[in-house]
Amino acid sequence: MTTPSKTGPAELSLAGEFPQVDRAQWRRSVESVLRKSGVLGEGERHDSPEDLLATTTYDGITISPLYTADDAAPAGGFPGIAPYVRGGTPDGSATDGWDVRQRHADPDPAVTNREVLADLENGAGSVWLVLGDGGVPIAGLGDALNGVYLDLAGVVLDAGAEFAAAAEAYFEVLDVQPSTATGNLGIDPLGVHARTGTAPDLEAAVELAVRTSRTHQKLRAIVVDALPYHDAGGSDAEELGCSLAAGVTYLRALTAAGLDVSAAANLLEFRYAATADQFMTIAKLRAARRLWTRVTQVSGAPSAQLQHAVTSSAMLTQRDPWVNMLRTTLACFAAGVGGADSVTVQTFDAAIGLPDPFSRRIARNTQALLLEESHLGQVIDPAGGSWYVERLTDDLARAGWAWFQEIERAGGLVEAFPLVRDRLAATWQRRGENIAHRKDALTGVSEFPNLAEKPVRRKPLPPAPTGGLPKVRYAQAFEELRDRSDAQLAETGSRPQVFLATIGPVAVHTARSTFAANLFNAGGIETPAGSVGDFPGGVACVCSSDKLYAEEAAAAVAALKEAGATHVFLAGSPKKWADTGADAFVFAGCDALSVLHATYQQLGATK
Repeated sequence: MTTPSKTGPAELSLAGEFPQVDRAQWRRSVESVLRKSGVLGEGERHDSPEDLLATTTYDGITISPLYTADDAAPAGGFPGIAPYVRGGTPDGSATDGWDVRQRHADPDPAVTNREVLADLENGAGSVWLVLGDGGVPIAGLGDALNGVYLDLAGVVLDAGAEFAAAAEAYFEVLDVQPSTATGNLGIDPLGVHARTGTAPDLEAAVELAVRTSRTHQKLRAIVVDALPYHDAGGSDAEELGCSLAAGVTYLRALTAAGLDVSAAANLLEFRYAATADQFMTIAKLRAARRLWTRVTQVSGAPSAQLQHAVTSSAMLTQRDPWVNMLRTTLACFAAGVGGADSVTVQTFDAAIGLPDPFSRRIARNTQALLLEESHLGQVIDPAGGSWYVERLTDDLARAGWAWFQEIERAGGLVEAFPLVRDRLAATWQRRGENIAHRKDALTGVSEFPNLAEKPVRRKPLPPAPTGGLPKVRYAQAFEELRDRSDAQLAETGSRPQVFLATIGPVAVHTARSTFAANLFNAGGIETPAGSVGDFPGGVACVCSSDKLYAEEAAAAVAALKEAGATHVFLAGSPKKWADTGADAFVFAGCDALSVLHATYQQLGATK
């Protein structure tokens, strides 16, 4: 215990009683663990063992296992001051929290009105209304907002190509002074172009936005929506670069129409996806503010970026949708920590259909818990100062800026659309390969599936616009196989099966039989298990330990084929057990989707 001096308390040295540890000591410890795990051979040395633990993102950014003060990044500045990395306002969300914004797309105005009022009465602060095709009819806007105090609750419209008609309908509904109306008209012709491929009507958008700036000073007019690029399978930096290109396009058009840079920037709101990769989301939102500040700074009026974060649609699953609650909680946490001004938590059943009251309540309460019970909003930029987050913010900002410059060199977002489409498609292909190999695991779908789960039924979603960028979900390939299994169950009364032929006692074969069952179940294939002598016919998978494989695997494979097996897998490395006579192998890192498709072909041959 330190004793205070006469002049004041002694300096507190946290963990000062422990000996200092340098990076060389840490590396030696890492080498020891890697040898025990078999990554390094006995006596093998590696100059930088941490490189063996590093991963690379879809943007080519290396994620190291350790960050220290040596991982320098530009200073983030202060909250509320350019470059706004640490937040757009000095107090962040510490005073009132972020804006809880709920999305509504039920085409029945009466149902939407009931849901809107319930959300606003139970924690929501603003409303996000989908209008026109895929949402509430524009003529029903007044009914949908009946009873809503528009001087208290902001309304964000989302009418796609019908933005002008939706805006006029909203102006008619407004029963408050123009100076008090808040929210956003949701004008985004570039987003419509990305979703549908139709030419953007920038002239009409700018005319309406300029008029709004003169008549409704607090009402924003344009949404720079980056979700179409994320939903097409794009990376975080690609989402950033596309949003910057869209924002610059709108900024140029608005200033060309007579607005100054500051007034034009104040008409924009940026919408980003928040995912369960919490650190990437935190860094993306911080990087987005830094990049937009740079754009407005060189334009003559540095401005803070207003951000709306939405939990990712691409990460949501239809199977085991309850896990989506965990995904959206992580995403919401990241959005709050990253400094988003408003956050929308999508309902856990959003990939299935229109939400019910329970799922809407869970979505609201996810934010309420983080704000009211966890007090997440009371800390300004809680990730600030983290060597990892600061470095990741800088790396993402640089990657996003490089992609933005590439789009600009190609003539801007509209002219560069083929380039953007191809780049996103390439990223989605790489992501799809990682999903197929289960490197990007999907809990409840590609990992730990539950074939006995009861399906969640919901009212179908209105058809979404198509024709532009694809809208993907990470789980879709595995879920298509699950649908195929369900169809066979409904038609024949049984699911496809692969028999797990186990060798030895339970303690010996459990690890590999559990692995194999997990893999085949991910495709909707049941896995009854037993000894080789219990084999009922069809397709089999041999499961045991290396020791018993060496002694009995070849005989087991031969016995299964003699008993009529049309195809025999072995759970283990093909390099080690190729001489067992097995037809194929399942192992950690194998292409699970290819294995599952091949299995369905083999099972089809047995019918």
